[in-house]
Amino acid sequence: MTPIALAIACLFVITFGYIGICAASPFGTCRKCNGFGFAMETDRKGRPKRGKSCRRCKATGKRIRAGRWLFNRAQRIYREGTH
Repeated sequence: MTPIALAIACLFVITFGYIGICAASPFGTCRKCNGFGFAMETDRKGRPKRGKSCRRCKATGKRIRAGRWLFNRAQRIYREGTH
């Protein structure tokens, strides 16, 4: 297999893998709070304690994946255009 064909095959596998992940699990963990829903802080003794709620995920710990967001947006535009 030529290197170009191998690169194209790898891109297809990565793309369809991501599409599969977006279809099976549209929500991923929030990168800011690592899925906790709040920031971890330490008190004066060095013990971890709960901090403020995460504004990015609205304290759920989950965010919609970029691919799923694009898919939802495309579907909404299509639906509004055909209706």
